[in-house]
Parts: sequence; structure tokens; C-alpha cells
Amino acid sequence: MIYIHKLLKIIALIFVMVFPLANCSDDSNEVSGNQKSQSCLDDSELSEFELTDEAKNSVQGESIDLVVYDAFLAPEGAFERFKDETGITVNILTTADTGTMVSQAVLTSGDPVGDVMFGIDNTFLCRALNNDVFMPYIPSTWDELSDPLKLDRAGRVTPVDYGDICLNYWKGHFEVPPTTIADLTNPRFSSQFVTQNPETSAPGMGFLLSSIAVFGDDWENFWTELRANDIAVRSGWSEAYYEDFYSKERNIVTSYATSPVAEYIFAEPPVDSPPTAIIPDSCFRSVEFAGILRGTDSPAASALLVDFLTSVYFQEMIPETNFVLPANENAELPEVFNLFLEEIPNAVTISPDLIDMNRNVWTERWTELVLR
Repeated sequence: MIYIHKLLKIIALIFVMVFPLANCSDDSNEVSGNQKSQSCLDDSELSEFELTDEAKNSVQGESIDLVVYDAFLAPEGAFERFKDETGITVNILTTADTGTMVSQAVLTSGDPVGDVMFGIDNTFLCRALNNDVFMPYIPSTWDELSDPLKLDRAGRVTPVDYGDICLNYWKGHFEVPPTTIADLTNPRFSSQFVTQNPETSAPGMGFLLSSIAVFGDDWENFWTELRANDIAVRSGWSEAYYEDFYSKERNIVTSYATSPVAEYIFAEPPVDSPPTAIIPDSCFRSVEFAGILRGTDSPAASALLVDFLTSVYFQEMIPETNFVLPANENAELPEVFNLFLEEIPNAVTISPDLIDMNRNVWTERWTELVLR
């Protein structure tokens, strides 16, 4: 009955989610000088869920739902191993893109459609935290996780992976390839670029933030010129990458720094090096989190799943399945990543609070410039 109840809520949300969510923060035209009175990361009054030995022993036979975005690929055999170790069955509930997943979670805060969410990132983090979506929990792996990735010290969300959102291009298509983000406005690259809508897509939002960081007050002119250069916009990463970029309808796309490694691994016939490359000055640092959804009927089982997602075993599987980098510092990267992953020493980072404070202004202005 619980599963049917959750399924009915998902169906109902299809009709609700066509309307945009109101952002709980104050909008501002200023990147600085108009700070919110309280940070979404303020953990001063939060108490965490404690996973006791008694609770661990009570979860045998439970079934929980892991909510993920559409591009998530479960590592083969991972959740079967989790069931063998804990007796807990994990069902994967796939939504659309990250923005849609977070919007759904906000609409059902306290009465969630699932038990654990994986894939919310730092661009959408404050939207969820301001709406009390997650239950605080500090996993057993906390001390193994990279400290700069622990954006929420209360543990409402736990970092699982990170990566850089970067412009990618097919190396063989261009005699003179783009080398900087500013090159996208050059007529030589007209009708070549596809990106994602920042309102619905984490990569899309990441690239918008990169443009704001790179161009400052001139970011609007940059997007105006992109529109004049026949930019294409899709709702999510999958559509942009597979329908436009992979088919070579468009030869520049907003994706990830790890995407060239994926293209090398899956190339048919095999290649000696990745057929795609990135534009380093376009990159935005993305951190993905998992969190226990507040109102879950299975908090102990959910806590054990967060422990598992951040364990060395799972962390060493995700680079070659989801092409992200592990948050657990004890996890080792596959050799192919050491060979071909380009380091991004100067990836853009912007605080979740600053994103939350300005995102409505930025995305509404982006919509006016690019879509209308």
C-alpha cells in the first residue's frame, strides 16, 4: 500500500510540476552586498538521526526507494550486494532531470515519494534545504569524505561525488577548435552549440554560472550573442548530449570534464585517445549529494543506504558507470581516468547561498535573452 501511495503521488505531480516553484530566498540583482539574513546551510538548531545497533538489526526485509535523476546508472550488482549485507531491497525511482527531481521533493516535503534522494547538486541545494526536504544524518563514512565537499555540516545531505561541468566538443569536426568560452560567439561556431535550460538542468545551471563568473556584468551580452549565433537549448543533459551532440547535429555541448573519458571507453571501433575534448575556462565545479527524505517510513534502512553510497566499494564503482569522481578520499580512480581526465585547477565555485539568492533573477533574465 505504501508503494501504491507513492506511485499515485508521482502521477499527480506530473500535473502539478508544470508550474514553477517560488524560490524561498530574496531575489537580487547584485552578486554581493545583499546577503540573506540566514544561510540555508545554518545548522545551529538541527539534530541528526542516530543509527543505533538496535535499528540496524531491525531493517531485515525492508524495501526502500532511491529517487534519482534520469541519467543515473546503477553500478551493476551494487544494490544486490547491499541487500546481501543488510537484508534491504533498493528500488530505483527515476524522475526526469535534477531540477524536476528537486521540485518534486519540495512539493512532497515531509510526505516523500521515496526514502533517499541521490543526485541533488550544489546548484539546487538551497532550494531543497530551505524547504526542509531532508532529515539530518551523519554517515559512518563522514571522516573519509573530502572536507571541501561537505557543504552542509548538519548532514542533511552527504557528498557522494563531484565533477566539473564543462563545454565539450568533437575534436575531429573543427580545423581550428574552440579554446575559450568566448569562442562560442564566433560566427565560425554558428549552429554548433547545444546547452541545457538552467531552470531544469544542473549542467545548464552550471554553465550559466560559469558564464556569469567569467564575463561578470557582460554575461547578458554573451548570451545575446549566443542566441544570434543560433544556440540550441534542451531541457536536460540526456537530450542535449545524445540527441544533438552524439548524433553530431551539434558539435559543442555542455557536459562534464569526464565525458571525454566516457567517449574513449565506449568508442566503437576502439580509439587511442578520447575523440572529444573540453574547454577548461568554461568549467563549474558540481557536487552531488544524497540525503534521507524527511518523512520516510524507513529512516534506519535509509541511513544504511547513505552509508553504502559513500563506502569505498560503491565509490570505486561510480567513476566508470556515472563518470563522476568519488567523494570518499580512500577510493581509487580507475587507471583510464588517470590517463585521460584533464585536471581543472580553476573550476568556478559559487556558494549555494549566493546561487539561491540570485538564481531567480539570473534564470529569468536568461529566459528573456535566450528563449523569448
